[in-house]
Amino acid sequence: MKFDLVATDNASSARAGLMQTDHGTIETPIFMPVGTAGTVKAVHQRELKEDIEAQIILGNTYHLYLRPGLDTIQKAGGIHKFNGWERPILTDSGGYQVYSLADIRKIKEHGATFQSHIDGSKHLFTPENVMDIQRVIGADIIMAFDECTPYPCDYSYARKSMEMTHRWLKRCCERFDTTEGLYGYNQTLFPIVQGSTYKDLRIRSAETIASFEREGNAIGGLSVGEPAPEMYEMTEIVCNILPKAKPRYLMGVGTPMNILECIALGIDMFDCVMPTRNARNGMLFTKHGIINIKNEKWKNDFSPIDETSDLYADQVYTKAYLRHLLQSKEILGAQIASLHNLHFYLWLVKEARMHIIQGDFIQWKNKMVVDMAKRL
Repeated sequence: MKFDLVATDNASSARAGLMQTDHGTIETPIFMPVGTAGTVKAVHQRELKEDIEAQIILGNTYHLYLRPGLDTIQKAGGIHKFNGWERPILTDSGGYQVYSLADIRKIKEHGATFQSHIDGSKHLFTPENVMDIQRVIGADIIMAFDECTPYPCDYSYARKSMEMTHRWLKRCCERFDTTEGLYGYNQTLFPIVQGSTYKDLRIRSAETIASFEREGNAIGGLSVGEPAPEMYEMTEIVCNILPKAKPRYLMGVGTPMNILECIALGIDMFDCVMPTRNARNGMLFTKHGIINIKNEKWKNDFSPIDETSDLYADQVYTKAYLRHLLQSKEILGAQIASLHNLHFYLWLVKEARMHIIQGDFIQWKNKMVVDMAKRL
């Protein structure tokens, strides 16, 4: 993978870059739609490509490992051929899912044992076999196996967890560097900074992760319940340490406001389930504010979903019709709302990139974060 900086903002740490992978070039800053089980919920690949203009999507190691299983993915020729997505894919390591299974998992030095949420069967993830699993899945960017700490988290646990994540990273790198991809294209391994919301731990972790000199770096363990100011503080600390010449990925973030604030701190890559999950519950993000389309006020509003959008669904369907679909639990409602939110997120990072290059990012960002937070 190759990463080049195209422009930097004079008034902040925002950057515009180009990431080149064997499945295509990614313009940063970028938002990556989450396709947990190999699909972005309720969205066709054609819509992802042509309507949403996604440049890279995510898959989830834990979910794909359990279902459909590695044998099926390998027989298909890897995740790109299995799901029909020809552009770049990133897989997380399953560390967050293991963290979220607090009642049915045990974490030790060797690895994490857990029970499947599907059938209760027992499994073991280690740094080594998580690398092997992600080799079989075949994503362009794969993540190191880490432990994601909860919030709040006491200092002693955060420190011990971080130190184990660093030891696991060494094992991930050794396994990754002594194996080959299975499908004839290159894969890139990103390590993950941890340390909860403790400044000294974040500094130490960022310095350790940077010392591995991988092609990109990620920041984990944030957006797990901590207040936004703490997330921003930790992100800024880490961005000041991670190398400027490599992409920085803030995992699991977030709202449109979070994304713009973190772009200003130097983040290049984002992912979050929020645009699709909230869409299914009737929350629409727009440049003018947040719409709860299930509210009574939209019942007889026959204006387009978003008059300023160039998305087909936003222009053709009305707010009243979308409200009706979601109230009726029609599948089309979830599809339209998901298309809208994902299109908006991709529009937002594209606009951010344009303003970074133009040199007026901060002025634009400061206005947008106020407007987008309004409740319409």
